[in-house]
Amino acid sequence: MKSTYFKALAIALLFGVLVAIGVSQTVKRAHMRGDAMFGGEMLGGPGFGGHMLGHLARKLDLTDAQQAQVKEIIVKEKPAFQPLILQMAQKHQQMRQLLMAGAFDEAKVRELASQQTQAMTELTVQRARVESELFQVLTPDQKTKLTTIISQHEQRFLDHMQGQRQTESQ
Repeated sequence: MKSTYFKALAIALLFGVLVAIGVSQTVKRAHMRGDAMFGGEMLGGPGFGGHMLGHLARKLDLTDAQQAQVKEIIVKEKPAFQPLILQMAQKHQQMRQLLMAGAFDEAKVRELASQQTQAMTELTVQRARVESELFQVLTPDQKTKLTTIISQHEQRFLDHMQGQRQTESQ
């Protein structure tokens, strides 16, 4: 029982650290590009979803009007994302400092993990709201095409993860 608890705690902590590292690297790259995650070049350039949005815009063959709507949504949502991303980066930095301080303080780690979870929840809700708005810009054919692209991407990810699991078990 105790061993299972510690394994679960270790996995949760590792997951939290990985998420925080991912967010901090995203913030770092955005800072280095100077776009602070949003409002970079039009859909193909840096910014919120930058290159991925540009890729999807080409794949879905968005019209100029649709691209303008997408850009408008992204610019409008920029202020909601920035503080959340900054908060995640700060919590990650605090966690790293805490872990490198020497003595393990479980209560502080739990508190920071809880704060990271709250920030990640808010980011997820914001992202879902924006994705919903963006989805409404698409035509029915574009929606179908996007659903297919997402399904293919998810399947490739699952195949990749299953391949890693099989490699680890050998």
